[in-house]
Amino acid sequence: MLNFRLKVFRAVAKHLSFRKAAEELYLSQPAVSLQIKTLEEEVGLQLFDRSGSSISLTLAGETLLQYANRLDALATEAEGALSSYRGEVRGRLVIGASLTIAQYVLPRLLGPFLQQNPHLEVGVTTHNTERVIEDVVEQRSEIGLIEGPARRRDVTLEPMLEDELVVIVPPAHEWAVQREIDVEQLRSVPLLLREQGSGSRLVAELALRKAGIRPRDLHVILEFDMTEAIKSGVEAGLGIGIVSRWTIRKELELGTLRNVTVRGLRMRRNFSAVYRAGPEPQGAAASFLRFVRGARQLLPDIAATAASESRIGRTQ
Repeated sequence: MLNFRLKVFRAVAKHLSFRKAAEELYLSQPAVSLQIKTLEEEVGLQLFDRSGSSISLTLAGETLLQYANRLDALATEAEGALSSYRGEVRGRLVIGASLTIAQYVLPRLLGPFLQQNPHLEVGVTTHNTERVIEDVVEQRSEIGLIEGPARRRDVTLEPMLEDELVVIVPPAHEWAVQREIDVEQLRSVPLLLREQGSGSRLVAELALRKAGIRPRDLHVILEFDMTEAIKSGVEAGLGIGIVSRWTIRKELELGTLRNVTVRGLRMRRNFSAVYRAGPEPQGAAASFLRFVRGARQLLPDIAATAASESRIGRTQ
C-alpha cells in the first residue's frame, strides 16, 4: 500500500546503494535511479549526496525517511485492519519472550499458529522478564510471554501454563543417589543461577525466602543470562543449578544431569502472556492472544510430559 517511489527510496536509504536496492526490489539499477530522480523532482530537493564513490542521505533525505517509515508502519497497520474483514490476519507481529519460553515453549505454539495464519509475519525478541515487559510497555513488542510476575501496574497478565523450577546436579554428585534433600542443605553449596531481573531468579528467591532462606544466605558463585550455560556449568561440576523442568528433558534422557527433590521447597510459577493495560490488543496480537487462550487445553499435556520426565530423572 506504500507509494512505490517511497518504497524504492526506503530501500536505497537502507542499503545506501542503488545496486543493493535494485537486488532487493528485483529491479534494474537504472530503474531504481529513475525512481529516485523522479522523487527528487517531485519534492524539489536532493535526497542523496552522490559525491565520491559512496552515497549518503542529505538532511532532507533523513527527514523524508522518518516520514516514509511512519507511512510504511501505518500502511502495514491498515492492511492488518482491513484483512480482518476478509477473515484473515496479515501484517507483522512482534512477540517478546523470556528465554526459557522462547526456546522450549514458543516453538510449540508458533507452528500451529502460523499454519492458521499463513499471511502473517512473526518476529520474536528474547530477553529476561523485566526487559520483555519493558518492550511491551514501550510498544517495541505487541505482546509478551514471561516466566515471572510482572511487578508493575501498566500491563495486564494472563496465566498460560504452570511451570516448576528444579534443583539439578551432575550424575556423580552425592545428592544424585538420594531421594531427596533438606532445603537447609542449599545454604552451603555453590549455586549457579540466572541473572538478576530474570523470572527464574525472582521465583527461586521468593520460594527460598518463604522456606526460611534469604537470598544473601546463598553461596551464588556464578550468574548466567542463559539456562544452557547453567546446565553446562552443572555438568562440568562447577556447582548446583536451579532451572525450569522444561529445560532438562534431553539431559535427563542422556543421563548427564539429575534433578533432586528438596523437602520444604516448592518453586512453582506461571508462564504468562502480558500486554499493555487498557483495551485488549487488536489485529495480529489479538489473534495470537486468542490462539494462546485456545491452546491452553493442549499445553497442560506438554507440561505433564515434562513433569513425568522430571520424576523419572529423580529415580534414575
